[in-house]
Amino acid sequence: NGEVFYAHHGSKSTQWTHPRTGKKKTVSGALPLGWERQHDDDGSVKFVHRETGRETYTDPRLAFAVEETTGLHDLRQRFDASSTGLQVLHGRDLSGQVAIVTGANSGIGYETARTFAFHGCTVVLACRDVERGRAAMARIKKQRPFADCHVLRLELSSLASVKRFAQDVVTAFKGVHILVLNAGAFNAPHQLTEDGMESTYQVNHLSHFYLAQLLLTTMQACDARIVWLSAESHRFASMTHSDDICEAVLSPASRKSFVPILAYNNSKLCNLLAAFELQRRFGYYGISSYAVHPGNVVSTGLVRNSWLYSALFALVRPWSKSLQQACASSVYCACSPDVARCGGVYVNGCMPCMPSRQSLDPVLAYRLYNLNIRLIESIMGSTAFTLLRSARGAAETNLRLSTKLI
Repeated sequence: NGEVFYAHHGSKSTQWTHPRTGKKKTVSGALPLGWERQHDDDGSVKFVHRETGRETYTDPRLAFAVEETTGLHDLRQRFDASSTGLQVLHGRDLSGQVAIVTGANSGIGYETARTFAFHGCTVVLACRDVERGRAAMARIKKQRPFADCHVLRLELSSLASVKRFAQDVVTAFKGVHILVLNAGAFNAPHQLTEDGMESTYQVNHLSHFYLAQLLLTTMQACDARIVWLSAESHRFASMTHSDDICEAVLSPASRKSFVPILAYNNSKLCNLLAAFELQRRFGYYGISSYAVHPGNVVSTGLVRNSWLYSALFALVRPWSKSLQQACASSVYCACSPDVARCGGVYVNGCMPCMPSRQSLDPVLAYRLYNLNIRLIESIMGSTAFTLLRSARGAAETNLRLSTKLI
């Protein structure tokens, strides 16, 4: 067909360039999940699928060639809003990678974790209710007995719980490759957490921010990706000026000035600001940060606090995304080679798109980052960002260099 092939023997990959368009495609050195290379008696190479026993003399990697991109300007859309997480990962083998998904016992988080586990990834289900987490893990393992899943308790309304969770992770695993900050609260009434923070702000944003900061060091060595769950409703946040980035607005102590839907919208804008600021600060060190919109009125347990929203979501359910479709953008950002070099983007329907003007404001992001650090240190003290790696024979690892106010 006139294409020019180049073999890369070091990575065992193959690349070819179309002579007319100049587009390059690469076949990965890793075989798709479940396939292994064998030899016939005559020495011929064949490929056998372990589960089905299917045999072929055609290299199955050829079915999963990836078109190389240099940036968003030449990104070709391969998936859309109707794609599922399993379709995004079709043919991919994530063996050897560790993924953490918060709120993984149900809804979009569960489908995200299940998709990773189905493709060989070691998955940590971070759940407030450990028993529900274990039940979710059992459902995954019933479908895929080889799935490598673990359940750890994470209570996002407690910064102390976040730190214990991070300590357990760095003790149990050598590195973290994927962090999906999925859990959240919607339309919750005004209430303060044990740390004295407004619950929507802490659960949706501050605790996730703290978790990401604590795991930065262990993720840096893995060229990790962080995925923040945002929402299109971030466009209706009330924060428009830098003076709005303050504790009184984000975490009001009184319910007099509290509007549940505005608190939710503000928290989702905060996730976008944090995703982009992390990319600015740590993208150079190999960490890629993304924000995603899973879909509109997806039927999950997120609306359990309101009978009105529950009825609305149930009414439009036939026309909204399934949970597998809703997790696709998270999976896409976490694993797709398409956006491997394009951190700091907002993805909707498995395609980068333009977020609100406020979310792109570096001044807002700067102020939010430093406010978060100060709030966390005021609650957790001077050792807020210190983890102990005693299980691996290492000294204390202090992360303050990663989180200093700059």
